[in-house]
Order: sequence, then C-alpha cells, then structure tokens
Amino acid sequence: MSPYIVCLSFDFDAASSWIVNGRTTPTMMSRGEFGAVGAPRILNLLQEYNIMSSWFIPGVTLYSYPEVCERIAAGGHEIGHHGWSHIPPTGLSREEEHEQLIRGNQAIQKLTGKKARGYRSPSWDLSPHSVELLLEEGLLYDSSMMGNDYMPYPARTGDVIHPDARVDFGKPTELIEMPISWSTDDFPHFEYIRNKGSVLPGLRPGSDVLENWLGDFDYMQQKLDWGILTYTCHPFCIGRGHRMLMLEKLIVELMDRGARFLTMEDALAEYQQLRTGE
Repeated sequence: MSPYIVCLSFDFDAASSWIVNGRTTPTMMSRGEFGAVGAPRILNLLQEYNIMSSWFIPGVTLYSYPEVCERIAAGGHEIGHHGWSHIPPTGLSREEEHEQLIRGNQAIQKLTGKKARGYRSPSWDLSPHSVELLLEEGLLYDSSMMGNDYMPYPARTGDVIHPDARVDFGKPTELIEMPISWSTDDFPHFEYIRNKGSVLPGLRPGSDVLENWLGDFDYMQQKLDWGILTYTCHPFCIGRGHRMLMLEKLIVELMDRGARFLTMEDALAEYQQLRTGE
C-alpha cells in the first residue's frame, strides 16, 4: 500500500463568496452559479476513476443547491464545514462565529445525518477563537492553515504576538491541522478578478498549473517516507472545460505515480494511527 496520499478537496462556494463581498450584479452572480454546472462534471470524473473526495460546502450552498449537494453526499464523498454564509471568522465576533458553526452543522446534519468532522475556513483565515470553537463543536480537523505541506499537525491556541514581533507559541490542542496552500488551490491560478485598486490576473495555462501540482507530489514521494498532499478546487473555477481536462490529467499522472486517493477524514485517521503507533 502506497504511503503517499492525495486528498482532492472541493470548496463548493457557488455564489456565496461573491454575495458576502457585496458583488451581486447578474454577471458576478452567474460566475458563482457556474459552480452548479462544474460540480456534476467533477462528480462524473471522480466516479469514472472511483475516487472519494472531500467537499467543503457553506450552509447557504446546501440551501440553494439541494439536488447537487444530495448527489455529492449520495456518492459517498465527505461533506466538510465551510461556514454558513462564507464569511471569514476574522470579521465576526466570537458569538457570531459560533452561530455560523452551529447553523452550518445543522445544514450538514440535515443532509448527511451527522455533523461535519472537518472544517475549512472561508478565505482560509481563522480568528483567535476558531480553534476553541471548533473543538467545542466536535470537529476533528481544520484545513485552513499552512504551517506544513505534507504532514498534519496539532493546531495551537493562545499564541502571543509581541509588538516587537517576538512570538510565544500557545499550546497544541486535539484539533489536527490538515494543511493547505494557495499554490495547490485553483482559484489564484485561474480566476480573473478586477477591483478598483487591484487585479488578480489568473487565467494561467492548465499545463503550467499541472506541472506545479505534480511537482509537489514528486517532491513528497522523493523526499518523505509518508505524507498527505491536499489539492483545493472550486467547481465554478476548475469546472471549465480545459481545466477539467487538466484535472483528469492530474488524476491519471498521480495514479501512475502510485498515489492513494482518500477523503480528508480517512487520511486523518491514518495519520492518527501512525501518530499513536496503533
């Protein structure tokens, strides 16, 4: 059995990420709505290669696109927590953040019959309260931080950042971080966004992104005895035709290299077994 694990993860934001930023014009909404076109394409591809994946879905997407979400769950894919309305926790009070967690979990439990085991913060940022609240809500892992690339690690709470930039690190907790990176996320590579003061150029060739993403797996395989590599995609982004072809090439190349595809929950369980020696 290969010691090199790949987790394909999909953030099914649909229009929620545009809405919370006040970008609700018809064209911006339609960009998010394309996620409902891309998601079935992804599910068909995963079914073709018999791959289980992890989907992080805001509660509002579960509400707005019930049929697509029901198909995700029926396919045996993991449903992870991605907030209620895709508002980053850093912009919420402790009480508001807790309410988002509760509402999101209620929606997930309604669909799957159980609460989420994993959480991914909208926009990949956590508040000083997030780790504590995630543990309080029974979450086993978070996937929002970047302190490693191939190895999970315990999330900390209580870090102290001094004015002169010294850091007193807080205590590790039972919440396990399943690390991610913007470099293995489709959004910054592909999405074109024009704001008044800035432009995210995106629109990179799929071949360039494929080369980078395979390179990350190759390094893990060449230098480590065991590891987990997580790729993050968004249906409204990766679901475009040429990018779907790139995703299929990624899957085929990883299979040829001996990668094992697991949900993040199953990958976490294997890490825990290695960690405890059981």
